[in-house]
Amino acid sequence: MRQRTSRRQKTAATISDVADKAGVSPMTVSRVLNGESNVRPATREAVNAAIAELSYSPNPAARSLAGAQPIRIGLLYSNPSAAYLSEFLVGSLDCAVRANVQLIVEKCDSGEHADEAARRLLKGGVEGIVLPPPLCDAEGLLAVLREADGLAVTVASGHPAPGFSAVSIDDHRAAFEMTRHIAALGHQRIGFIIGNPNQTASERRLAGYRDALTALGLPQDDSLIVQGLFTYRSGLDVAEQLLDVADPPSAIFASNDDMAAATVAVAHRHGLDVPGDLTVCGFDDTALATTIWPELTTIHQPITDMSLAAVELLAKEIRSRRAGGRDAPSHIQLDFTLVRRQSDAAPRRRPSVFGSRTS
Repeated sequence: MRQRTSRRQKTAATISDVADKAGVSPMTVSRVLNGESNVRPATREAVNAAIAELSYSPNPAARSLAGAQPIRIGLLYSNPSAAYLSEFLVGSLDCAVRANVQLIVEKCDSGEHADEAARRLLKGGVEGIVLPPPLCDAEGLLAVLREADGLAVTVASGHPAPGFSAVSIDDHRAAFEMTRHIAALGHQRIGFIIGNPNQTASERRLAGYRDALTALGLPQDDSLIVQGLFTYRSGLDVAEQLLDVADPPSAIFASNDDMAAATVAVAHRHGLDVPGDLTVCGFDDTALATTIWPELTTIHQPITDMSLAAVELLAKEIRSRRAGGRDAPSHIQLDFTLVRRQSDAAPRRRPSVFGSRTS
């Protein structure tokens, strides 16, 4: 018995022992050890006293082993675009295989369902969650994660949430460049279909379109701007609205490929040739952009690379936290590309308009 007691006394204290002694969580002990500022002075004092009493010191070998353990990451999604989701999953799963990550994919609706799904994932041992659009902008969900001190990476948000890492592109600049490209073809009446108002990327793309018109000296005409929802169905409805007017636009720039594809379908229904009678451009460069005719001129958003970067970034943060550290949130911004295909062209001359100019 004496020998057993002696061995127990010689066993090094663990971070859990310190937490029990101080009456706090192991995560709070980690914050104190790493000098983080978000710890109350009284709590910091209690933890330091427990560390001293137990003669605790972090074990570098244990930290290294912790970083080698498999990582469980959740991926919540509610994106209505199957093409977008498909590309997003390709990147996520590819990274998971290479980075010793177990990826748990769960579909949910926005709102309370998403909040409950996040809580369930965290209680089930998930150490961080990847949030593609539109959940990247779900304030209630982000609040749940903050309350639980959970790690997350938002993807494709126009305004990355404070306290979380993010992966995105410059939506404003991308929309600006596409609008400038369309205008360079000779179009002056350029319609614009806004994305879902609940997603901050929609706001940034609209701002890029407006700022390009201003920079080019083209008039701002609110009748050429309509509200979509990033869905094919919404694209059908608003494209009808844009084309069923006395002076329709000669080009339409939609905030994603789903709505652009719907615009092409509506143009054909009206007996219009794309791009002869109407230029149509999209955003994202999902598989849909090359499965319709004509193939879409669009902004290539590197969705697969963005999801891969998000999983890599989250895995890095989780390993750091396991080792007792806490990485500051970071924002990775990837490059976009304007991809020109067959859906854009110079506007056809309208004899009545050009006749009045030359008379």
